[in-house]
Amino acid sequence: MLHKLPFLIALVFIVLMAGCKAKKTVPKKSEPQVSEIPPVNQEELPESLIINEIPGEESAVTPVQIINNAPFVMREFRAAWIATVANINWPSKSGLSTSEQQREAIVLLDFLKKHNYNAVIFQARPQADALYKSSLESWSFFLTGEQGKAPEPFYDPLHFWIEAAHDRGMELHVWLNPYRAHHSTGGKITGASIVKTHPDLVVGLKNGMYWMDPSKKGTQDHTAAVVMDIVKRYDIDGIHFDDYFYPYASYNNGVDFPDAASFAAYQKTGGKLSKPDWRRDGVNTFVERIYNEIKAEKPKVKFGISPFGIYRPGFPKSIAGMDQYTELYADARLWLNEGWIDYYSPQLYWKINQTKQSFPVLLGWWESENLQNRHLWPGINIDFGGDALNVDETVNQIMLTRGMLPESKGTVHWSIGPLLKYPNVSKALLDGPYQKEALVPASLWMHDVLPAAPKVEAKVVQDKVEINWGHSDIDEVFKWVVYFKYNGVWSYEILSRTQNSFELSYLQNKNEKGSHLTYIGVTAVDRTGNESDFIEVSVGG
Repeated sequence: MLHKLPFLIALVFIVLMAGCKAKKTVPKKSEPQVSEIPPVNQEELPESLIINEIPGEESAVTPVQIINNAPFVMREFRAAWIATVANINWPSKSGLSTSEQQREAIVLLDFLKKHNYNAVIFQARPQADALYKSSLESWSFFLTGEQGKAPEPFYDPLHFWIEAAHDRGMELHVWLNPYRAHHSTGGKITGASIVKTHPDLVVGLKNGMYWMDPSKKGTQDHTAAVVMDIVKRYDIDGIHFDDYFYPYASYNNGVDFPDAASFAAYQKTGGKLSKPDWRRDGVNTFVERIYNEIKAEKPKVKFGISPFGIYRPGFPKSIAGMDQYTELYADARLWLNEGWIDYYSPQLYWKINQTKQSFPVLLGWWESENLQNRHLWPGINIDFGGDALNVDETVNQIMLTRGMLPESKGTVHWSIGPLLKYPNVSKALLDGPYQKEALVPASLWMHDVLPAAPKVEAKVVQDKVEINWGHSDIDEVFKWVVYFKYNGVWSYEILSRTQNSFELSYLQNKNEKGSHLTYIGVTAVDRTGNESDFIEVSVGG
């Protein structure tokens, strides 16, 4: 291990320097300690709280209403991509029954909940198709095994995923591929495919895929209509685009994208841009359009993009690799500079010590371009083999992200598959950085009004403290945070919208004097991460 010391020292230096460069001052709060709360006997309770006369009789607790800042609660975006293209993550294969699909979905969501994730990025449009009921595009081959065929018995998978995620206190972001028309694993092209229904918008590539021509107004109008249809009809938390704008050059065997006719038509109307600039301009216009249309319809729905992790070789100087600016025609720096997104998840799929594509070096560059202070939640590769080095790499990348992005921590994991395949990686995250649940960082530029505080009641029953609460505007609440104080130390539990009660032991440690519960409090958290005022409730003793 001695040969690693200089590298580890360098990492510490990067984190410390990043903290010094933070754009805002963040109040420091100590993280609460968490201990198991064992059951206790009545004889260990103070006499005033023992209830002997009538079993189960309740004793009211008088609240002390002190409006103040809530105790520390971790804030970090913890998400995993769930890919449906080629049945990578879900469903495990096409053609499963409705019950089998739903069972698999619940297994994945329960896994994420158990491991303290708080968001899902679910691919609902892998190839200009739909894993939801749509009048604009056909049912997906990856769902039923036949493009255009609905699930049997009928259900709406996207609605199912949204409700199940929300019931577990997790955000659901709908991931769409904006321009891919047909994937090479997408089965037979049927009359329901966009390749057949809109042949004027689609071109073929040499690897068997089909692509919508991004320059065409019809393409942009159609994809925008798909996005807004989802935004309007579904209770989603975000819309998410990946890095597939123009296709990778390898998809067409290195031959230029077949849009010569579109470019000639542009020139005929007097267009003066070069072909590369013309392509980028069309993509830029589309990205800005989507952001504006989402905000006009539902301002609280996030728009996120996960571009290729390298903007251009030489940005910064030590970086080498593919040039998305010239190959994908994605001016990803511009979108971030202009704030046409609410969060950015550049796909930083390389290791920390991979010099020409170093994870912290690239993350630092993207942060330097985050001029509008949007969320920067990098995508990380968690599939480096599943051994101890893989575990170490994953944990170190998360900790680097926390140090370099202290105002809005977060990572997106590619994908949920390795988390299932490598239990040691998942366990290391749960035992380490994800040991406590976290709230998603607030998006104050979207919405900065705090929800009303819940009305809280606490009762001591036998050796337990029962907490119940209600809210004046329950539809605005997405999560609850229950805070509790033992031995002078605050801790918390984050609960989903479906809960309105919680139970704690009166004594934290039956063998330790003074370890009784002294204060509790409950806050409401809205869909954009705003937390209500904290009202402290004295338990007494």
